[in-house]
Amino acid sequence: MKLLLTGATGYIGKRLLPVLIAQGHHVVCGVRDPKRFNPPESLIASISVITIDLLDEASLENIPTDIEAAYYLVHSMSASSDYQDLEKQSAIYFREAINKTNAKQVIYLSGIVNGDQLSEHLNSRQTVEHELNKGTYFLTTLRAGIIIGSGSASFEIIRDLVEKLPVMITPRWLNTKCQPIGITDVISFLCKALNHKETFGKNFDIGGPDILTYKEMLLQFAEARGLKRYIYIVPVMTPRLSSYWLYFVTSTSYKLAIALVNSMKVEVICRDNRINDILDITPVSYKEALSKAFKKIETNEIISSWKDALSSGTMNINMSDFIQIPTHGCFIDKREKAFANRDEAIDRIWRIGGETGWYYGNRLWKLRGFVDKLYGGVGLRRGRTHLDELFPGDALDFWRVLYANKEEGRLLLFAEMKLPGDAWLEFKIKDNTLVQTATFRPVGLSGRLYWYSVLPFHGFIFKNMLNSITA
Repeated sequence: MKLLLTGATGYIGKRLLPVLIAQGHHVVCGVRDPKRFNPPESLIASISVITIDLLDEASLENIPTDIEAAYYLVHSMSASSDYQDLEKQSAIYFREAINKTNAKQVIYLSGIVNGDQLSEHLNSRQTVEHELNKGTYFLTTLRAGIIIGSGSASFEIIRDLVEKLPVMITPRWLNTKCQPIGITDVISFLCKALNHKETFGKNFDIGGPDILTYKEMLLQFAEARGLKRYIYIVPVMTPRLSSYWLYFVTSTSYKLAIALVNSMKVEVICRDNRINDILDITPVSYKEALSKAFKKIETNEIISSWKDALSSGTMNINMSDFIQIPTHGCFIDKREKAFANRDEAIDRIWRIGGETGWYYGNRLWKLRGFVDKLYGGVGLRRGRTHLDELFPGDALDFWRVLYANKEEGRLLLFAEMKLPGDAWLEFKIKDNTLVQTATFRPVGLSGRLYWYSVLPFHGFIFKNMLNSITA
């Protein structure tokens, strides 16, 4: 079948794509910024790429009319304050565009909606489902709760909490019940629902066999990691305090923390498991889902991470707007040094940040990350998805990868930290020399004052970082 996959650069889309291709489908990948789409070479022959923005109705004309089905995997829990209106409009534009094609089915991954009082996030998901259901095609909605897998937002937040805090003073919502599901099972449901007539025009809840409180999930995670953890629940933590708690302890952004806290106050338990029988799927337990995630992390085989979504940062940028580094009105710190071995220098560059660190002054980098968190930025806790691979669009601590080409020997990073201006950090191989350039485009007087305040630190941090990379 010829399929349209929206959200192809997202956490779910990246994992679903190779499975669909392995099943013999041709996949049209709809992406907003092609520069962020980096499929493996082995998939290129079975895909085509189109540029679409679901808020730009004209761009949806790029969708081929001969597609037979489509996946709607786009949503945002951390976009602008009016994200509910934007998500509704996106669904309307998408519905009208698909109505003009041959598609007979749209598969939408939503969230479990139990009860009448929903969080803004879950209410928005339900609104999107309502709009998509007005199309001339059959809509299949799969509603999931907490998704557990290497790189998933839920897994990474649980991991941050358990591995960093031996004792937790937590809000009441940790007693809320949910029904987690492993990412491999989510992909199985998405694939098997395709062209399955028993799913046409229906919605289903998907979940694993365990119904757990969030506290039980944390404690079982600790048990799986061989850690002893103590959790005390107090009634005085408001949603705002809970959001700050998640924001400062974990790698999540503040907007995402707010959305998660509001959602976690609502129980997300499957109404029934009839979809398991329809599609012949037996979901794995929470502990088994954790085990699979740990194995992926240990072997450095994380296919996708929520951190690489642009919404994990503080800015929703179009990479094309920042790929050309400006020079006019900018402050520039440029340093060059010859290296003995090109391959070793490039390997060090491509491993920078995350667990490896920044080769010099890591405590100062962490302090800068902490200050960024205080001002509502992303901080350093996002880390990186892969230990030694970087691709355009990847998150790298408080940077975003704009360009990465090992053969060319060039890595370009754009700062997503809170700054009175824009900042770039570039590593570029020129003959037998590494050119390291930090560029800052200030905004107003505050931007200029900022540059001069950090200039003394640049003198020894950037110098010694360059020395370590070229050693």
